[in-house]
This record gives sequence, C-alpha cells and structure tokens, in this order.
Amino acid sequence: MLKIPFSLLLFIALSVSVAAQKNSKPWTEWAAKDAQKILTDSAWAQTQSEFAEPPAAAGTAVTRTMSTNEARMVTDSKSLESGETLGNKSTALAVHFRVCFLSAKPIRQAFIRMIELQQPEMSPERVAQLRTFVDRDFGDYVVVTLITDGTDKKRIGPAMQEITSADPAVLKNTTYLERKDGKRVALLDYRAPGTDGMGAKFVFPRTLEGKPFIDANSGEVHFMAELGKSVKLNRRFKVAEMIYDGKLEF
Repeated sequence: MLKIPFSLLLFIALSVSVAAQKNSKPWTEWAAKDAQKILTDSAWAQTQSEFAEPPAAAGTAVTRTMSTNEARMVTDSKSLESGETLGNKSTALAVHFRVCFLSAKPIRQAFIRMIELQQPEMSPERVAQLRTFVDRDFGDYVVVTLITDGTDKKRIGPAMQEITSADPAVLKNTTYLERKDGKRVALLDYRAPGTDGMGAKFVFPRTLEGKPFIDANSGEVHFMAELGKSVKLNRRFKVAEMIYDGKLEF
C-alpha cells in the first residue's frame, strides 16, 4: 500500500470552511484537499504542531506547541517547507503529530480516497477491495492513529524512535481517552507504525461499565498520550461535531 505523503498535507491552503467536514459530495468524489482536511483538521482529526525557533538573544532553540488552528493561521500565509520566515522571526522547524480516529468512518474514507487519487491506474477490482475497509466494523474498540512528519529532521528521528519502540505496558499508565465529566478509559493495546501508511495505533474499549463510553452528551473527548520524553500528545475533540451522515462517528 502506498504511504500517504503527510509531509505535504498541512501546507495546503485551508480555505475550506468547517462545513467541509460534512462534505455534501460522496466521499468517492472528494478532491485531494477534501480528504486532506478530514485527515488533518476536522472533527475526527487534529494536528499538534511543535515549532523550534532560535530566540533573539540565544543560540539554542526553544520549542512551542501550536494547536491545529494556530498552525493553520501560520501555514495559510507562510510555507515552512519553502524556507520563508515565520512572522518577523527566523524560519521555524516543525514536527507535526496528526491524531485521527481511525474507527470513525470519514477518516477511513479519506485514507482510501487519498490512495485512489494517488493511484488512478488501479484496477476496479483493487479499488473495490480497498473500499471494503471503509465499512469495516471495529466492534467493541475505538482506534486512534498517530502519524508524524515535519521539517525538523533532528527532532523527527528521536520522536519516531520513541513512537516505534514504545512499550504497550508502559503506555497503559500514560495514555487514555477522557470525557468532559472526567471519566476515562485506559489503553487496551498499542501497535507501532507499520507499512500501511496509517501510523501508530492506540486501541481503547468502546464501552465503560456496560455503556458506550462516548455518546451525544459526552461534550468532549480528550486524547492524552506520552510516548517517552519528546512525544506528549494532548488533543480535545468536540463530540457535537463528530456527527456524520446522522450518526456519531468515533
């Protein structure tokens, strides 16, 4: 399976409105920008961007974390890939951590649509085979994926090392999903990045105390994970925005 070039995704001009998250077109007709937005900045996906900038009066770099919205405001006007400046400061090197609910149907649709667009020569049989993934039943599990890319090569290497070598037993103490009321579900399983291009996978139970962990009244879903010293993820998703085709997808 062709790996999706996530290093380019955040640098597409994100002029599409929030309404694009619930695109009126069938997913099989999405353009690349539609699928990219679902995968990087939507109700089911967020990007945590960390920028290292040389301070004005020092030679060492400092790091600051930006939310998806902040990162979008930067990349709308400046391309970090092109080497331009960030505001009046020196060029910032970035690491992007892209957190997606793979068990949400629109995320699976976006992944498959990107592959189809990148491989227009695929046979109808192969297309049909790939599309079966969209309707996959995740049963009692919620699956969150993590894909890492960016321009800061010095930081990406160590970050990927921590992600690849993370111990599931250790992660269970630092990784969870949390509702607005403070209730949590702990990590069940962790799978390091493979060859499918969908990144590392965090597996959580879909129920708590015999009831769905997330429902229309949950307010927010907070994803927290620590994979070593340099990879600490903290993303919040609004449940009210996770409705897709009349169904709560997560």
